[in-house]
Amino acid sequence: MMQMELPITDRQPVKDMTLLQFQCTNCDSELVHKIAQLLIPGLATACIDSITGDPFRSPSQVVVDLRKEMVDYLTERSQNFITESILGPDGSNRSVLTQQEVIEVSYDPAEIISDFMDDFAELKRNLFSRVSGWLLSENREDKIDDFGQEMEMNNFWPMDRRESVSAIFIKNVDLKTKFHCESKFETEEKLQEHLTECNYRKIKCDNVGCRAKFSYFNKEDHSESCGYKTVECEQKCGERILRREMDRHCITVCKMRMVNCPFYSVGCESACVQIGVAKHCEERLGFHVLCVLKSLHKKEVFEDKLKERLQILEKSESWSELAEATNVKSLTKAVKELEAKLSVNNNAS
Repeated sequence: MMQMELPITDRQPVKDMTLLQFQCTNCDSELVHKIAQLLIPGLATACIDSITGDPFRSPSQVVVDLRKEMVDYLTERSQNFITESILGPDGSNRSVLTQQEVIEVSYDPAEIISDFMDDFAELKRNLFSRVSGWLLSENREDKIDDFGQEMEMNNFWPMDRRESVSAIFIKNVDLKTKFHCESKFETEEKLQEHLTECNYRKIKCDNVGCRAKFSYFNKEDHSESCGYKTVECEQKCGERILRREMDRHCITVCKMRMVNCPFYSVGCESACVQIGVAKHCEERLGFHVLCVLKSLHKKEVFEDKLKERLQILEKSESWSELAEATNVKSLTKAVKELEAKLSVNNNAS
């Protein structure tokens, strides 16, 4: 149904027949991919809007022709972009733009091409889609999404083909030559030598598991955000982990994460780093025992009496054994056993 491909080949060195120069065709890889991703939704929109209300046509019947029309349209508009920017809307010839005009001209190629695609889709709307309120309906968005997914699943317009035309669009609208390489050479040999060190050459991320591809000049920026790069823990615990696992590590296993005291449920509202829990429990053993005593006896005994019991427990030979309890359950058991032991001894006396 959708097997025909546009006669677009991979980009080859461009030879300027006038100057006998070979031109580098490299562009910002991430921007190329971004624009390539916009082409399928843009084409799907034009197809759906062009056949809406027509029971005898389906988007798959018009998509091949509209794809060619869209590429031709985007190519022409992008080629005229710089000329229009320089000449201005009135067509007057100006070699230099004023400062305000420079500010007003958009330099985001993705935004520019997206606007062009919107214009193309608008040109292809049939009468029904223009007057029926179709443009505002949820059903329209669903149909566009469904047809876009169908094209993706059928590999109707492969990503590498879309990236090829996207690179051409970028070179056409890149007024500041910020997103593509403009280097030219007298021979193909010199061009090939340049391609091995071009700042716009596409490279792969070195981190294991990362499939990202980007232009060489974006290497450092990618490294600063790559989820597969091994970095030091943000909480300074000393471990090195994948950046993409940082949040999970910091929340669940990092020894420097903040945690509630193990005796929070019985009254200790302190918070400390995980690695400092043992020290906190050691320093606050008396308070924790008092909390447990309050929990055991509740309203049966006044707090002053509980503090007296605490003093008695602290003077006992078994007090140090309480320090081995690391949670409410174990400390409660130890306190009960120590109270019972002291009670027996007092009775025996």
